[in-house]
Amino acid sequence: MSYPFFAYLSRMKYIGRWGLMRCTVSENIQEHSHMVAVLAHALAVIRRDHFHRDADPGRVTAAALYHDAPEIFTGDLPTPVKYANNAIRDAYKAVEQNAADRLCAMLPPSLRPAFTNVLSETEPEVVELVKGADKLSAYIKCLEELKAGNREFQSAARQTRTALEALCLPEVDYFLEHFLPAFQLTLDELEEEAQEPDQQLSITL
Repeated sequence: MSYPFFAYLSRMKYIGRWGLMRCTVSENIQEHSHMVAVLAHALAVIRRDHFHRDADPGRVTAAALYHDAPEIFTGDLPTPVKYANNAIRDAYKAVEQNAADRLCAMLPPSLRPAFTNVLSETEPEVVELVKGADKLSAYIKCLEELKAGNREFQSAARQTRTALEALCLPEVDYFLEHFLPAFQLTLDELEEEAQEPDQQLSITL
């Protein structure tokens, strides 16, 4: 018997993000999920190794990698629609859960428990780091679009930065201070920065 779970996951690259926005470079949810996983792993390592708090980078990374998998069936609903009011937000969560359950049903029974846990992560410490990474990924996208001269993302950048700071996660604050400024540099500037990694950068919108 053939199971279509991973074949469906491979189609994430066909689902675009930022549906209401004009982008200079398109982004799909497969690309986004990879970046969120990278950032979530970083946040978990920062929590564990810099702030000396309990964190499981592997678990956090897996949850981040699959966090948008239900959008294979739901599509990427624009944020203003998704969070327009509590009724829509709660209904969409139910739709996402149904999509996650549908995906898990496409696996052999012996594998379903492991992927059910990944697709429906409930551990608060994991969820908050994935959420922080998700917001960071969105903010980085805003900065990249602004760097390309696309003023369409000015408001989104401000709102996302405010949302990041409102999370009150020291791991996110650490990333914003020490890693985010480099995303505004050109390739030549990155090369120069690599030679002087301790140089302090500032970030402006």
